[in-house]
Amino acid sequence: MWATLVRRVVPVREGETLPLLLATAYGFAILYAYYLLRPVRDEIGAADRGNLQLLWTAVFLVMLLAVPLYSAAVARWPRAVFVPLANRFFAANLLVFLAALYLLPESARTWIDRVFYVWTSVFALFVVTVFWGLVADLFRHEQGKRLFGFIAVGSSLGGIAGSATTAALAQHVPVFLLLLFAVLPLEAASWCARALDRHAQRTPGVLAREPQARIGGSAWSGVGLVFCSPVLLRIAIWLLLMTFASTILYFVQAHLLGEAYSDRALRRVFLARVDLVVNGLTIATQIFLTAHILRRVGVGLTLALLPAVALVGFAVLGIAPALAALVAVRVLYDSTRHALAKPAREVLFTLVGREERYKAKAFIDAVVYRGGDLASGWIYAGLAALGLSAGAIALVAAPVAGGWILVARQLGRVEERDST
Repeated sequence: MWATLVRRVVPVREGETLPLLLATAYGFAILYAYYLLRPVRDEIGAADRGNLQLLWTAVFLVMLLAVPLYSAAVARWPRAVFVPLANRFFAANLLVFLAALYLLPESARTWIDRVFYVWTSVFALFVVTVFWGLVADLFRHEQGKRLFGFIAVGSSLGGIAGSATTAALAQHVPVFLLLLFAVLPLEAASWCARALDRHAQRTPGVLAREPQARIGGSAWSGVGLVFCSPVLLRIAIWLLLMTFASTILYFVQAHLLGEAYSDRALRRVFLARVDLVVNGLTIATQIFLTAHILRRVGVGLTLALLPAVALVGFAVLGIAPALAALVAVRVLYDSTRHALAKPAREVLFTLVGREERYKAKAFIDAVVYRGGDLASGWIYAGLAALGLSAGAIALVAAPVAGGWILVARQLGRVEERDST
């Protein structure tokens, strides 16, 4: 039944259905865990918005430590070991937070919140990076254009389930129960990763079997690879510009939300409901449009759609900096980012080697991403210190989105050249 249903909406070929569903389930599990926690993190950001740039500085510093540790694990162990290990490490961290919330006095709550904000920001990138690194290592370039859109459906379904769970429970259960709920899907993700690797060993004609030789290299070798590869360097620049746009939008959201709602539980519910709408639109796009758009217009033009949305969105917020306008812009921006830009960007990693897929990708997705967040956060703080309103800052960000479109077109040309 599942195979028949999948074939109706996905251009799947013989032998691909089971690994497609396993990868989709993996994506569901990690995003379910994250979206359980995301409204908690974002509400902390809204409550402590005066210190957001400091919190993001801490996130960047933690990333600088985490990436070489992860790269060392990648160099030493096979993917069937280090991928589940990464998920279980974060699950263990959640149990530590649970103990802290339960055992420490209420006076420690402010610092627990801040540490949790930093941790969640690291967690969100790492588990997704590890997931897509494995997927790019298993599926080939041609398969990526056909299947990555549907694999991303699992992530969107996980986001919907996580957002709905938090929206339903946020006003009725203590925060530490949400942390406990997030442990189980991380363990499920570990089992899916192992199952995918075993399937690749049995069916090398469908999925890429892992070579006997370890990936090797040093803990920092992924950094040099980024600057030696035209495609990786352009991906890093594209992502850096995306973080700028996303960070400006995030700070505008924190500003407008903090003014609109004083109750912290109501903020969590509002954020969870916005996430629910985003994921609903995202999944509809992923099921019916993503694969067709990627194959017909190409990776470059697909990547250019997100900066085009950002350009229009910043102009709208500059003219009408209201919460209703923010919701409309964020829903369109986030759904485009998840449904189209994310699968298109991950297809590019099928064109590079294994060390690039895991180490260089971790550096780009973690250090470059959070470095962009950090720089953009301080830029926002500096502009606000000069007296610019949230709407005026949005207008300042609009021209950057224009340059972002040009980088996307360059990536498209590199992809067309390297895939032939």
